[in-house]
Amino acid sequence: MKKIIGRMAGTIGTAPGTLVHTGGRKMESPVITVFSYSEECVRRAVVGNLRDALGMRREGEVLWVNIDGLHDVGLVGEAGTHFGLHPLTLEDILHTLQRPKIEDFDRYLFLVLKTLQTDAEEGGLAEEQLAIVVGEDFVLSFREAPGPLFASIHERLENAGTNVRKKGADYLAYALVDAVVDSYFAVLEAFEDRIETLDDLLTETAARGSLPAMYTLKKELILLRKSVWPLREIINSIGRDRYRVIDDEASGPFFRDILDNIVLVIETVETYRDIVIGMYDTWLAIANNRMNEIMKVLTIIATVFMPLSFIAGVYGMNFRYMPELSWPWGYYGVLGLMASIFIGMILFFRTRKWF
Repeated sequence: MKKIIGRMAGTIGTAPGTLVHTGGRKMESPVITVFSYSEECVRRAVVGNLRDALGMRREGEVLWVNIDGLHDVGLVGEAGTHFGLHPLTLEDILHTLQRPKIEDFDRYLFLVLKTLQTDAEEGGLAEEQLAIVVGEDFVLSFREAPGPLFASIHERLENAGTNVRKKGADYLAYALVDAVVDSYFAVLEAFEDRIETLDDLLTETAARGSLPAMYTLKKELILLRKSVWPLREIINSIGRDRYRVIDDEASGPFFRDILDNIVLVIETVETYRDIVIGMYDTWLAIANNRMNEIMKVLTIIATVFMPLSFIAGVYGMNFRYMPELSWPWGYYGVLGLMASIFIGMILFFRTRKWF
């Protein structure tokens, strides 16, 4: 929470629509990738500015402009000017802590999603924001950093005869959302491997180091849940409401198909969360049992030595007139008594199955 408030501090007191980037700078300079395509042809280019991107626009074609890197506020503002985006839309694009949502501005549809991927170096979960603007003949996508998320869509655009080439901008938006949802399954697979490894470690050793791992896993599952849950309402909204830029007959069924995958992801996340909570309870039970075993051993040792300490304490009193002091076999007799008490108590504990 401290981190979130700290990143949002720069926007406190500013007027609505003020363009302030709240995220971190994840690349040196933004990269603009442009596709202009129709069923007959496709053109792809990496350009240095938005004017070059608009120069690729042709009547009857769909224009897809993907911007990787949100730290350049001027570039985002320029995109808003060229495509007629509302200032609040631009503000939400730059606020990378935005909750996933959907907003209808009549001329275009605005979506905010969260992309998740496992960090190969640190082994944790990395979250980034994806903002999508869907117009009648254009799609804008804004990402914090480049990645392979849309590689399959690039390949489909390059191949003639694919649905994404035959259909309009709304179908391209569906493909982008579908790619995000599909990436969640790769994240879930990584979670499954981590849970299995942690479960084996817990079953074999119940090591103290498994507790921080369970806590980290639980936090990451909460993050995944927060990213996926709002998607359910977003896709429901597209299927339930009528948006001007979404062809309900051509692309509506595809959006509704995503809902099944979203529900599956949510159910899997809830299952993993229950498993992790159960693992934590198991760890506590194992730790308590281990503590009970330790306390039982220590209690038996203390109980056995109590009468022995009493006898040693009695004969440790330095009185001059003690009957056994003058007895030649007194020392050996006391040791024999102690040994008999020790053996007798151990046999008694064994018969009661206390250890």
